[in-house]
Order: sequence, then C-alpha cells, then structure tokens
Amino acid sequence: MKLPVHLNALRAFEASARHQSFSAAAAELNVTPAAVGQLVRTLEDWLGTPLFLRSTSGRARLVLTETAERALPDIRMGFDRLALGLERLREGSTSGVLTVTVSPAFAAKWLLPRIDRFQIAWPDTDVRLDTNHKPVDFVAQRVDIGVRYGMGNWPGLKADKLMDEEIYPVCSPELLRQRHLYKPGDLAHETLIHDLSMDGHANFPTWETWMEKAGVTDTTPKRGMQINNSAAVLQAAIEGHGIALARSIMARDDLASGRLVRLFPDISFPSELAYYIVYRPECVSLPKLMAFRNCLLAEVTQT
Repeated sequence: MKLPVHLNALRAFEASARHQSFSAAAAELNVTPAAVGQLVRTLEDWLGTPLFLRSTSGRARLVLTETAERALPDIRMGFDRLALGLERLREGSTSGVLTVTVSPAFAAKWLLPRIDRFQIAWPDTDVRLDTNHKPVDFVAQRVDIGVRYGMGNWPGLKADKLMDEEIYPVCSPELLRQRHLYKPGDLAHETLIHDLSMDGHANFPTWETWMEKAGVTDTTPKRGMQINNSAAVLQAAIEGHGIALARSIMARDDLASGRLVRLFPDISFPSELAYYIVYRPECVSLPKLMAFRNCLLAEVTQT
C-alpha cells in the first residue's frame, strides 16, 4: 500500500489518543482544537472508518474505536522509528543539541557543577537542560536523556542506576552553635524544614519516618517550614531558618564546603529511592547520548 500523505493527521490522531482530548493534543501540537479535529476527520475519511466513538452525551474524554486501539501501538512505534532515524542523520557530526531532563534541584546541586567533562569531550554539542518537576514525554518533547529519582520503573524508558542516597538532618554551623542538639529528641523543639518535592510518593522519607528510625516517639514538631524544591530546602538551612532533612546527593557539596553540618551521623537512614539515568531503549546506540550517560557514571565513580 502506498504510504499516505497524512502524516500530520496521524500525528494529530496519536496525540489525541494519548491525551484522550483534542484540546490537549492541540496544546502539544501548537494548533487549535478545531484543526486537530479536522485532521482526524481527514484521516477517518481517507481510511473509511471512524477512529473515535462519537457521543452526544457530553463525554469528557475521547474513546478509541476497537480498530483504532489495535492500530495505535504500531503508529506510535512508527513515529518512534522516524524520530530515531532523524536523530541518526543528525549524528553524522558531533554538532547539535542534546536535550537532558532533570529536576531543577538536581541540576543546581549536582549536575551543573559536574557537566564540564561532557562539554570538554563534545565541544560542538550544546546541552539543553529541561528542568521539570514532573516526568516529561521523551518523544513528544524531543528529550534525549535524563536523570530521574524514584524506584527505577518508568514505562517506555530504560533506567540505569546512577547512585543511591541517604537521608539525614543538617543545619548551618551558626545555628548549631546556638542550639543544644545532643539527641534526636531535641529536634522536636526546633523549626524543621520539610521537603515537599516528592510529596505524595509513598517511599519518600519524611521527618516523621526519620524520627521513628531515630527512636523519637513524639514526632510532631512545634514549628515548621514546607518547601517543594530540594535545593531551596538546603538554602533555607544554610541561611539558618531551621533544620532540614537533607538528601545526601543534594547536600554533598554544601557539607564539604562547611555551609552545612550533618547532625547525628551515627544514625543511618538509606532512602528507598535512587537516581537513575533514563532514555528510550531504541536510542542506546546513539553516540552523544551514550557519551553523556558514561560521563555521569564516571562522575559517580570519582566521588
């Protein structure tokens, strides 16, 4: 069968099916919802079959027909292969852009101070950092590689563990001089800084879980500060606003420089979550991507 010329219509259909909405697909494709709807209808006319169930009941989400649902995985695979083919064409030289997705805190506290190795090895490649609190769609947003924090399972992505981490309290040296912090129970009378960057993740450690690990029965602090960015949590502690429950990877450089002091180092609390390098499995042979991955792993082995 001759390849249809309706590639834009196929993209509109795939995005609409993924979002279950013409409006959300339009926002992704930078067109109007009406344009997306027209493209889908054009594709339906060419195929001679409907792709979505039409309803007059005001259904909020689009529902695929049985035929469209069967075909959708192959269409998505086709777009993935097209994207990979274009990437291979661009790999003919070392120039171009490598798009990396990381959280804002990870970029500030770990990646940016250590990115020189890759930039020296690939001077003609620009690194574009996409700092986002929420996971992004690697295909739709043309992301090459990233670092995510979690249990290591993200659908459609290969995950290579980068590093584990530990959780412990930290404060500024000046605050430590002013307070009498001899045992974990003394923290109940201090201002505690809470990290909400992974709020809602069942495995993310909290002050309550750390206190329980330390054997403190009264886990209700009298005062507190809540921040949804791990870098800002540490900055608040550096400025003496309270005591933070730090993630060791984020706090490493601040501890080494003396901006922060670790409290109760005899209490060990490994996090169940870890940092992973993530990328699409079909991109494993792309030189720039693998070079960036290997540079990250090399940084970990040298620290």
